[in-house]
Amino acid sequence: MSYYVTTPIYYVNAAPHLGHAYTTIAADVMARHMRQRGEEVFFLTGTDEHGEPVAQAAERAGVSPRELADRNAQRFKDLAPLLEVSNDFFIRTSDLPHVQRVQDVLQTVYDNGHVYKGLYEGWYCPRCADFKSGTEIGPDNTCPIHGIPLEWEHEENWFFRLSEFQKPLEDLFDRRPDFVAPRARYNEARAFIDQGLQDVSLTRAKLTWGVPVPWDDSQVFYVWFDALLNYYTALSYADSGRDLTDTFWPATYHLIGKDILKFHSIYWPALLMAAEIEPPQHLYVHGFLLQEGQKMSKSLGNVIDPIQVVDTYGADALRHYLLRDVTFGQDGSVSTTAFESRYESELANEYGNLASRTIAMVHRYRDGVVPRADLDPSLNGDLEIAQHVSALVDKADLTAALETIWQSVRRLNRYVEEQAPWQLARDDSQSAALDTVLRSLIEGLRVLTVLLHAYLPAATERVLTALDQPRTDYAAAAYGAGEGGSGLGALEPLFPKR
Repeated sequence: MSYYVTTPIYYVNAAPHLGHAYTTIAADVMARHMRQRGEEVFFLTGTDEHGEPVAQAAERAGVSPRELADRNAQRFKDLAPLLEVSNDFFIRTSDLPHVQRVQDVLQTVYDNGHVYKGLYEGWYCPRCADFKSGTEIGPDNTCPIHGIPLEWEHEENWFFRLSEFQKPLEDLFDRRPDFVAPRARYNEARAFIDQGLQDVSLTRAKLTWGVPVPWDDSQVFYVWFDALLNYYTALSYADSGRDLTDTFWPATYHLIGKDILKFHSIYWPALLMAAEIEPPQHLYVHGFLLQEGQKMSKSLGNVIDPIQVVDTYGADALRHYLLRDVTFGQDGSVSTTAFESRYESELANEYGNLASRTIAMVHRYRDGVVPRADLDPSLNGDLEIAQHVSALVDKADLTAALETIWQSVRRLNRYVEEQAPWQLARDDSQSAALDTVLRSLIEGLRVLTVLLHAYLPAATERVLTALDQPRTDYAAAAYGAGEGGSGLGALEPLFPKR
């Protein structure tokens, strides 16, 4: 089977921040997990480079939009390997193949009769690149997201007949109650449809930094239609010489933030229907990372630099914190204090210490060779969790999946205290019991390490190497799939105290 997961594409009007890292890490966990299960996976991320926000940022910086896009796109591209992200392709919407494919798809929408010319008047937020309806306007005609005054726009544009897709979208939502998740976001999107859909502007006449409209060279496409199509266009040219569209489309999961729900849950499937393309299978909408109650945002200036965090603590620590401390799908506060607490209490003291002392005891009591002993069956229920973890990841419930694994990490730590191998080692008559405890601890550590591999790829690889059992495929996550008799290597502290 194939599995296709995407992040939103990120505006290049400024450098990346922790919010971008959050979504990208989540998508990476899903991609890595599905690869472990033997699926054919394609994972896409990239940058959104056209439109007014980028043009305005470039003007403020005294450079051309292309120069700004080149500079900041590279920053986003460089961030992925720092976060241990395993994306298969990085799309830029200034890529010529993307531009050409956008023109092809939207020409089809035009040819199918879903486009007409008209006069647009309305309130517009240049930072959202979004025309606001009455229910989306804050006090004193401000943007509720950015808090800036909205601008009254008046221009002749080409319009997309979104209103024609009222019934098809209602049918889609009725037929697929898991199309948008979590459920609160499904309800929000459905409520927007139920208000009655209005036609929307497809093009802009006052901009030049965008994809040219093939049937009207005086206009460019409204940036959101250009951007949304990246999920589809990338498949046509990501693999040189091979079109991946038939293999991976429709996308399995689009991961998005809640501020772009309307575009992805309403405009996007309607546009695809207009082009006679199947909509994606799922949209999963996560919340905001908050600092002092406010969304983390470049435009608000309250960002945490993920590169600094990784430089100090490593990528695994950041990956763990973001999906452990903030329930995926909800808003959540982030702070350096909470990060340091998770790092020390869970990564260093629970998982890191479990790995270190388990391996050390086998070296101390059995000369570094895992005993060929039976496993302790009392741990079966705590370690046979792979199927449950898979079911949670299938729903993009990444925090609950990690919590399931972490409960077993804690159970294995309690097992060490309950069995007290250091006491068994003092009594020669307890040699067989000690063999069982050590074998069970090593096997439990191995199972949990395989399950954690999607979340903590670097640390888990070190542990599996030290165990001399490097398999990370999902079949290896079964309690009992490992072998006794292996010789253990050394393991330096996984998460040193800072």
